[in-house]
Amino acid sequence: MPSSDFLIIGGGVIGINIARRLKQLYPDTTVTVLEKEDHCGAHASGRNSGVLHAGFYYTPDSLKAKFTRIGNRRLTEYCEASGIPMNKCGKLVVAKNADELSGLDELFRRARVNEIQVQEVSAQEAKAIEPRVKTYERALYSPTTSTVDPKLVLKQMTKDAQGEGVHIHCGVRYQSRHSDGVQTDRDLYQARYVVNAAGLFADTIARDYGFSQEYKILPFKGLYLYSNEPPGSFRTNVYPVPDLKNPFLGVHVTVTAEKKAKIGPTAIPVLWREQYGGLANFDLGQFCDLSVRQLQLVIGADFDFKKLAVQEIRKYSRSHLVSLLSDLVEGV
Repeated sequence: MPSSDFLIIGGGVIGINIARRLKQLYPDTTVTVLEKEDHCGAHASGRNSGVLHAGFYYTPDSLKAKFTRIGNRRLTEYCEASGIPMNKCGKLVVAKNADELSGLDELFRRARVNEIQVQEVSAQEAKAIEPRVKTYERALYSPTTSTVDPKLVLKQMTKDAQGEGVHIHCGVRYQSRHSDGVQTDRDLYQARYVVNAAGLFADTIARDYGFSQEYKILPFKGLYLYSNEPPGSFRTNVYPVPDLKNPFLGVHVTVTAEKKAKIGPTAIPVLWREQYGGLANFDLGQFCDLSVRQLQLVIGADFDFKKLAVQEIRKYSRSHLVSLLSDLVEGV
């Protein structure tokens, strides 16, 4: 029967780094990570945009703002020290019309309060940063926004964790709580402490331990289109002024670590937690639960979920996605 002092459920970027830190703080203990897939980072940690955000979108003095600011600095330092390629391309936030200038002002205010380095630039200065950009009167420029390949980052972090003595067990799926630890599909794992870093399933595991009774994950899927233009066609990330009432940042240009441009994302409600394409990972129970919850949101949400969902579903059309981007940049 495997045993460990610290048992971390989930081999994504959160789980791996919690494991590393615990091993650094308590070197004489055993630290084990359980990952249900055959490699770490198969889900959100390896499927995100790779943008190291600066942190000025978020409510002043919120934990999200604090963690993003600190995380940007630490992850930049980590990538530099580890030799992981980065594209320090920055980010422009542009206004489509006069009505959006107040949104720029609010983002600039948040940047100052959150102590984030952001510059207010004229339309002419924005053009000097990114010749293809379109903006009304002025824009914001974030010089500390960068892009990386998230798969490479997690691969290096996993290697570092194993080098520091963390045990990583892949292909082991959590099944239930046990008085001595956790029951998996392979074995009973004994543990003094259990850490839940299970990503899309963190809420279900938390409920096994008496938490998250009033919270459930509502998953959305984001898709990007890659440009067929050569690397270097865009110099910087270009984002619109977001609707701060919604958790999405709008269609934008992301310049990858390889300097390729991609546009998106969508933010489409999905009907099971790992619905990446086709019927892969289909789960009838999740399908029924999420269908009912989304219907409830359409009928009774405090915000217009139906309108938001329709807007996002329209982004499945490539021509519509490109037309949205044409408000921000030229020659798409």
